[in-house]
Amino acid sequence: MSPAATVDLVVFDLDGTLLDSDRALADAFVALGVPPERVTYGHVIADECRRLGLELDDYLAAYDTSSAQPFPGVESLVAAVPRWAVCSNKHPRSGRLELARLGWSPEGAWFADAFDGPKRLTPVLEGCGATPDRVLYVGDTDHDRACAAEVGCRFLLAGWNPRAARRPGDDVAEHPLEVIERVDPTGRYPAEWGSI
Repeated sequence: MSPAATVDLVVFDLDGTLLDSDRALADAFVALGVPPERVTYGHVIADECRRLGLELDDYLAAYDTSSAQPFPGVESLVAAVPRWAVCSNKHPRSGRLELARLGWSPEGAWFADAFDGPKRLTPVLEGCGATPDRVLYVGDTDHDRACAAEVGCRFLLAGWNPRAARRPGDDVAEHPLEVIERVDPTGRYPAEWGSI
């Protein structure tokens, strides 16, 4: 089997992986009176609101869905990958608005409402009809790494995010387009992927 055939689906976390969203996430909390140093990342937003004593609706009203921008290189990446999906702890309202604003059309997008608790890859794989051995999950946190391990798919750390939690043995991409190299290390991308 060729390297290109080993990955049928790339699944991305959204915040901190595709979107440079730390400031947007924190600004909404700060607008509601939370000191910036108390804000943490990578959680179900409803859980973080509870931890900080806030109402989820107030947070969603304060969150600016136009402020988070893609990391450099991400636009080219999502344009090149033929089959991709999103698996995120983000609230579906803000997540879907951001995808629409950016004109991104993943095969599917699973947000906090799709999981019983923190995000999991199982619903994504089932929804896309993908098997773990042919999936690459790209994320920036320990939880993302655990999601991939739970289902037995490959994990790639989004090292282009300086906050990404590196661990021994991680496969780390320093730039978004390195994702393509992990899918096809020969550099002979499938014709349908176009040129990057």
